[in-house]
Amino acid sequence: MVFETSHGRVRGRDAAEGVTAVLGIPYAAEPFGAHRFRAPQPATAWAGIRDCTAFGPIAPQSAKLPGAPVWREGDADILTVNVWMPQSADAGALPVFFFIHGGAYTFGSSAQPDFDGTALARAGLVVVSCNYRVGFEGFGHVRGFPDNRGLLDQAAALRWVRENIAAFGGDPGNVTVAGHSSGAGSITCLMAMEQARGLFRRAITHSVPRALFMVELAAAVTERIAAEAGVAPTAAGLLSASPAQLVTASDKAAANSGADPAAAIHAFDPVLFQPVVDGEVLPANPLHAVASGAARQVDLLACHTLEEYRFLHMVGAVREVTTESELADFAEALDLPAHLVDGYRALTPDAPVLDRYLAMFGDAQFGEYTTRLAEHHARAGGRAYLARFARRREEARPWHTADVPFAFGNMDAVGADFLIGGAPDDHDRALSARMLRSWADFATAGAPGWPAVTADTTPVRHWAFPDDHLAADDRTDLRALWRDVRFDLLRPGR
Repeated sequence: MVFETSHGRVRGRDAAEGVTAVLGIPYAAEPFGAHRFRAPQPATAWAGIRDCTAFGPIAPQSAKLPGAPVWREGDADILTVNVWMPQSADAGALPVFFFIHGGAYTFGSSAQPDFDGTALARAGLVVVSCNYRVGFEGFGHVRGFPDNRGLLDQAAALRWVRENIAAFGGDPGNVTVAGHSSGAGSITCLMAMEQARGLFRRAITHSVPRALFMVELAAAVTERIAAEAGVAPTAAGLLSASPAQLVTASDKAAANSGADPAAAIHAFDPVLFQPVVDGEVLPANPLHAVASGAARQVDLLACHTLEEYRFLHMVGAVREVTTESELADFAEALDLPAHLVDGYRALTPDAPVLDRYLAMFGDAQFGEYTTRLAEHHARAGGRAYLARFARRREEARPWHTADVPFAFGNMDAVGADFLIGGAPDDHDRALSARMLRSWADFATAGAPGWPAVTADTTPVRHWAFPDDHLAADDRTDLRALWRDVRFDLLRPGR
């Protein structure tokens, strides 16, 4: 199981019966030292056969996720890809499924157990995942250096796929990018970026976040982090701080973010890193770029869960809101019109304020944005499909991230029971098989199994059990509330 790549030969291993995995293949150079805060540079070639039977190190972060490796200070060769492929000599060139992990642009890695590509490879795909720079190393604003370095890493990994995936049985002309949460947000950015043009044919985006920063807000965040690190907010000052120092400083800044008058949203959502619409790497708000037809050549499959923020509240990632006054402050911080607060109250008059707050937050940050992305894409001449994850159990709601183990076929992975509310039952396994099949069919031929969104109608597949259902058109009272709400860039003061 030795494969030839553009930088040298690599050896993989049997991942499971009928599937080979080749893990931790460098696609770019170590992004530290002379390469720190710069666009990704070419990987150094190696002699002999490189052992690629284990995941590579992950990007600097403080997160400790179930079953996944942790970042250790000194880990440097973090820009790697992983490949899973069926062991079939006569399969020919197979569709390629390229996954970008989420994690609020701050944490996460391709080594998380629920992102294992074995089940999708068994479905007939060559599966690729990548690590990229997160947190300050990937998305912190440093004057004189490129913004959105994490996005540039992802584009570099896609170029690696174009140049090398044929050696693993994949078709470089049939690449689908897929991602969840900030991974999905990354994909919408890639759809608007010249550096990624032509590198993928289709996109699967689950729970696309709306948040994007203006340069001024990204610079204000950098000032806060630099202050916590005890360095000047200049290139020289930030380069003098180690990656570990900036991770610690970012965590402190996030913990104190509610007191920052420069970003009212951080009083409710402490995520400090978002893609920056800098006019260079990311030329425009991706939603506006899609609406203008900039990515009409890319087929799109978009999905979100029905109760996105229920999970984020449960794990303490967002502020508690229990009064009408706090709810009004929240709407103002997100620049949401007052009629939305009134409308949610009218639609759910008996619901506690906390429930209405979480519903509005989830729709504002993920649900409506994801839906609108699909509609804008269709109206601009692209092909788009929309789905919602609605599966409920007593122990778990259809919340953020619950859909990922289902679509990957990894409900037995370490940590998946927490996301899905316990051990999977037969209904869960049947739902997972349906969702995985839709991913595979879409990646293969662009058709997930239900009608596409059109300029006039929005069919929606609802993933649930014991059976899914299709809403022929998404004309609900809830959607009507959002009709005239804009999704602009976050700026200082918002």
